[in-house]
Amino acid sequence: MPKKGSAVKEAIRQEKRKVKADARAAGEEMRAMKKAKARGEMIAPKKVEGRKIQGRGVKAEGRNVGAKILKPEGKKVESGKIKVEGTKLEATTKDSIIPLNKFVAHAGICGRREAAELVKEGKVTVNGDKVFEPGYKVSQTDKITVKGKEIFLQKNNVYILLNKPKDFITTAIDPQGRKTVVDLIKGATPERVYPVGRLDRNTTGVLLLTNDGELAQKLTHPSYEIKKIYEVTLDKAVTKKDLDQIMSGITLEDGIVNADSVGYADAKNKNIVGIEIHSGRNRIVRRIFEHLGYDVKALDRVMFANLTKKNVERSKWRFLNEKEVRLLKFMNKSFLRKNKTAE
Repeated sequence: MPKKGSAVKEAIRQEKRKVKADARAAGEEMRAMKKAKARGEMIAPKKVEGRKIQGRGVKAEGRNVGAKILKPEGKKVESGKIKVEGTKLEATTKDSIIPLNKFVAHAGICGRREAAELVKEGKVTVNGDKVFEPGYKVSQTDKITVKGKEIFLQKNNVYILLNKPKDFITTAIDPQGRKTVVDLIKGATPERVYPVGRLDRNTTGVLLLTNDGELAQKLTHPSYEIKKIYEVTLDKAVTKKDLDQIMSGITLEDGIVNADSVGYADAKNKNIVGIEIHSGRNRIVRRIFEHLGYDVKALDRVMFANLTKKNVERSKWRFLNEKEVRLLKFMNKSFLRKNKTAE
């Protein structure tokens, strides 16, 4: 009796699942062999009835198979670790081996459950290969990416938002003995943190301090064009003509610069202007207005990469929350230059 349409469709679905499972198994096996080889372990093909491994390719009748890891002389392979002369040594030189979804979660990308979904959807790669098993074991020696962006484990990383006051130098140590922004957060953490970017001595507002060098590099690299918003108080009313010129572009001694947006912060007081800019050039906002004949009386950064000084009084600080850190590390497009997305 011929099968019904639904039965045929189900058989096709089952066959597709089987093919995908076989492909995953082959990929997992190849990665396991590569990792074992990198650790100096000898690998031998494991023959099973109807199955065979040839070189780097895997041939099988319907299913792929595992490889046998041989025991190096004087060493015992034990649950992913090597035991030598009674002392256990981790198979990796950095930290212990952990599940992939845990690694993604601990990198600050998302929670572990969401991380497992990212893995299953094929959005996570390990050393260039897509991995679909959330429990796949990895370590810090592996290159792991999520949606094409490399991620790293957080190791006692600290992220502090400071509402910087005037008369403080944006540096960790000042050879001249002047007050620095690090003095303002003394006792906040035993970790050594550094300011991300610079604010002039008399510029106030949002400043991030961290020991996460990877993130700091991204937030200050010109290619990411991180959004910054300033409130500028000037000695006289700014004309509409000058605002238009700032938008179209101004030629300074180090090249052309233009704002992403600019306008009056208070319709009744045209001495105060809000400006959004992504350029990280030294004293760029002050130089723009000085070039047009204005004297900057006060400069306050009200936003940096979507971080604001809301509920943080001048000279005070707070730790970033988990969501804020996650958005920063994943280069959320909301705080990049308009129409610019992280590559």
